Amino acid sequence: MFVSSALLALAITIEVATTAVLPKAQGFHDPFWSAVVVVGYASCTWLLTVVVKNMPVSVAYAVWAGGGTALVAVVGTAWLGEPMGPVKMIALALIVGGVVLLNLGDTGPGAHGDPAAGAGAASSRPAPDRPDVLTGAR
Repeated sequence: MFVSSALLALAITIEVATTAVLPKAQGFHDPFWSAVVVVGYASCTWLLTVVVKNMPVSVAYAVWAGGGTALVAVVGTAWLGEPMGPVKMIALALIVGGVVLLNLGDTGPGAHGDPAAGAGAASSRPAPDRPDVLTGAR
């Protein structure tokens, strides 16, 4: 799970950096920055697909979207001159709190592909007939 978490952190970092340079693409009229944006979003999306092979998609996407949203708001305030008022601060706290609760809420039977949940439980492990993307192992 450590590798998946690290890859998720990398995906979030790439997504936040890509979003921060999005204005430089000027509506896809600047070829260089447009290419940076396309490669950035393609890279972070690919990393997310790798992560969800070993982490429940509901948790991975919530962390990716919530963490990315909160970090983009911080980057916007710190480096792009966007305002940070009390409503925005409360909204960011709610996003972070929601992601934390989502992660804490999946600890009972059936969470993360727990075999004790019986048939029909979603598995967080890769299917045995598909090779792992990173290692090639089956």
